[in-house]
Amino acid sequence: MVRQEFYSNPEERKSQSRQRPIEPVLSQIFFEAVPDAMVAVDREGVILQVNSQTERMFGYKQKELLGQPVEMLVPAARRERHSQHREHYREKPAVRRMGAELELRGRRKDGTEFPVEISLSPVPSDQGLLVLSAIRDVTDRKRMEEQLKKAHELLAASKDREIADYRNRLALIVDSSQDAIIGKDLDGTITHWNKGAEHIYGYAAEEVVGKPISLLAPKDRPDEITGILRKIRRGELVESFETVRIRKDGKLVQVSVSVSPIRDAQGEIVGASAIARDVTGQRQTEEMLRQAQKMEAIGRLAGGVAHDFNNVLGIITSSCELLRGQDEAHSNSPYVANIREAANRGAALTRQLLAFTRKQSGLRPVVLDLNECLKSIIKLLRPLMGDDVGITVRLSPEPPILEMDPAQLDQIVMNIAVNARDAMPNGGTLLLETAVKELDADFAERHPPLKPGRHVQLTIGDTGTGMDAETLARIFEPFFSTKEVGKGTGLGMSTVYGIVTQVDGHIWIYSEPGRGTSVKVYLPSAEHRLESPSRYAAEDLPPKVKGKTVLLVEDDPLMRSSIKAMLQQHGYAVVEAPDGKSALDLMTDGSLRVEVLLSDVMMPGLTGPELALRLREIRPEVKVVLMSGYPGEILAKEGQAGSDDQLLEKPFTKVALLKALQAVLS
Repeated sequence: MVRQEFYSNPEERKSQSRQRPIEPVLSQIFFEAVPDAMVAVDREGVILQVNSQTERMFGYKQKELLGQPVEMLVPAARRERHSQHREHYREKPAVRRMGAELELRGRRKDGTEFPVEISLSPVPSDQGLLVLSAIRDVTDRKRMEEQLKKAHELLAASKDREIADYRNRLALIVDSSQDAIIGKDLDGTITHWNKGAEHIYGYAAEEVVGKPISLLAPKDRPDEITGILRKIRRGELVESFETVRIRKDGKLVQVSVSVSPIRDAQGEIVGASAIARDVTGQRQTEEMLRQAQKMEAIGRLAGGVAHDFNNVLGIITSSCELLRGQDEAHSNSPYVANIREAANRGAALTRQLLAFTRKQSGLRPVVLDLNECLKSIIKLLRPLMGDDVGITVRLSPEPPILEMDPAQLDQIVMNIAVNARDAMPNGGTLLLETAVKELDADFAERHPPLKPGRHVQLTIGDTGTGMDAETLARIFEPFFSTKEVGKGTGLGMSTVYGIVTQVDGHIWIYSEPGRGTSVKVYLPSAEHRLESPSRYAAEDLPPKVKGKTVLLVEDDPLMRSSIKAMLQQHGYAVVEAPDGKSALDLMTDGSLRVEVLLSDVMMPGLTGPELALRLREIRPEVKVVLMSGYPGEILAKEGQAGSDDQLLEKPFTKVALLKALQAVLS
């Protein structure tokens, strides 16, 4: 039976939902970061959590959805079928993506219906197995497919003038689409390539028209495109499947693809049209959500272990005391002392576990000046680092005021510094830097779970061995260590993570093998806790510009896209390139005029400083701003940044970006 009893008020809903309160069961911060509508339901289909995108898509307020059956978001005629699907999924839960082939539809509060695609994921929680649904409105895609279908029909039945008029209108629609729309004949040769395809895959139309579509296929999927063309020849539609394609710069991009046959005036199939949407960013956000869920689950496990371990340690410690009290002859026995010392060491490990789980008790937060605290901590760091590691300190001219337990701040600095020392076995440089940052909404959106507002930034960088992506992905897990057995507990960075999260902060690590590591800790500013009002107001955006062109060189397509959008919003014209070689190719013919080179430092092939040096040989008037996740002090010591270049440290705000450009242009 389909559950369709919808409750009219929160009290009725609460009484009918097994008398349990509706509480968030997943990290709401990451829940909100996902661009699709997200709905979490229990095994009975009762809605437990939604994000704001769900409210916008379906027209309901959150309080109207919580505790209700999920069928209220499904058209009445499809609810029974939906319930059957849910029952089947409950028996065999797995990650599934259901597309247009099932003709899924959603229902808004006003009764209107619309086509959707849904991704389902089983999520274990304290409340049992939940089902997480990512819902995407595909109305625009359906409309585009209908336009293409109509065009094919017109080509088969209409007069020449009607065909020409419609073809012109269709060409405008196709070229204005952000999705990639690609035409190809039955042997896979590309015949049409719109601007959306240029943006997603990096090739200009003249580079690919006349070439095989297989140039986009990864080597591990050699038969995928062949199989699609085989279905097209049979007149079948290939709808809404996700796959991986290769960009011009060699990077992989995840796309959602629909392919349909093209027929001529006689109804014969002569080719295929494919519509592809870049879902790389969405999948990365979903991975962030899964990572947050994993860390929450590890935290619950670590908290349980710490609780039980404390009980065991309590028994050991009390037994030692009883033994010492009952047997005066052996009260000073080295064996008893060893047991007590081992128990103390175990208790220290437990405190670190509790720090990771953010369940420490007895904390005494006070208002601190980070600059003054670092001056004291550095006295402890110098003998710890040794003679072969130089310590560079750059303190903010603005007092970085925060509120936390001083012992926790010591733990953050010491744990990161010890890891940095281990990463520099042959010596190097340790950098400690403080700053006060005004993080805007745009910056916070790009770096969840940060919230907009004034923050204190602590940067600890080193020139050591660095880490690869696999190590970075696990760096905060308890008991994960890159050190050899016996030389670390694997709790240092997990302790730092727990402390920073406990005070509503955020930690961000930038590292590459052989190029050192930069750890940036963002902590909420506590200037408002001072008796006198803060002297530091939020930074204003510089005036908008006209007639200035920036050559943007960044190998990460998501980062490049967001930087381009910020620049264009402020009036800059932007020419983009994915690497140094492509940038030089753009500039060598002399026709392109740019005022500023804005380039990442670490890129495959030519680095940013190398690109700047070669560009100055042919365009000495071009100004240079370099972007890097490494602190400027370390880059300068390693010869990675020129004395005349502006350095913009990642992650940066929109204000910082625009002021860096303003500085070189003025």
